[in-house]
Amino acid sequence: MTELVFRDDAYAQRCKARVTGVDKRSIRLDRTVFYARGGGQPGDTGVLRLADGSEVIITTTVKGEGPEDIIHVAAEGQDLPAAGTSITATIDWEVRHRLMRIHTCLHLLSSVVEYPVTGGQISDGRGRLDFDMPEMTVEKEAITTRLNELIAESHPVTVGWISDDELAAQPDLVKTMSVKPPMGQGRVRLIDVDGCDLQPCGGTHVANTSEIGTVRVRKIEKKGRQNRRISIEFS
Repeated sequence: MTELVFRDDAYAQRCKARVTGVDKRSIRLDRTVFYARGGGQPGDTGVLRLADGSEVIITTTVKGEGPEDIIHVAAEGQDLPAAGTSITATIDWEVRHRLMRIHTCLHLLSSVVEYPVTGGQISDGRGRLDFDMPEMTVEKEAITTRLNELIAESHPVTVGWISDDELAAQPDLVKTMSVKPPMGQGRVRLIDVDGCDLQPCGGTHVANTSEIGTVRVRKIEKKGRQNRRISIEFS
């Protein structure tokens, strides 16, 4: 079990931690600021810095056997710290922040395009959502305009929680058809973009839509009989 610092503070760039396990290139810590790949968002990269100043480069972060089992994947050919070693875990903040901005913008996109979401992906500076949309009923320019209006309106983005039973009683909160929120832990994390969007999500987000910056719809593609893919990027 790893304390997920990023879950409560997406702006935490580093934290003190202790190595709890090492297996080949996999390093486990007792606490971490590194987000593990999931929900379409890539795992964080960065470094683990030891007391003597040496560093272990982390190329990605993934989930292990459970949602709170976080594996930091080290680059090949490095000497890895032994279990019990104290380190400072530091993420590549510039990349993470861009991912946070795009991820939050995809929440806005899901509110602007009112169709069920069938999938999505986030990358550095770009993102996309797939919609269960039988006909092409949206336009690039109109979506771009509306997204930038919502961004400029400076809507606060907050994190909350809902019980499994409460979520089961409000199925409309779940917009993504292909990925269901993790249940069975007693509660589910909610992201609330004030006045715009409310849905379960375990990813990292900015605190206000104004932090996203201007964006544009890069393209809209037909990916199946009822699947339309809308891709966005920073403009």
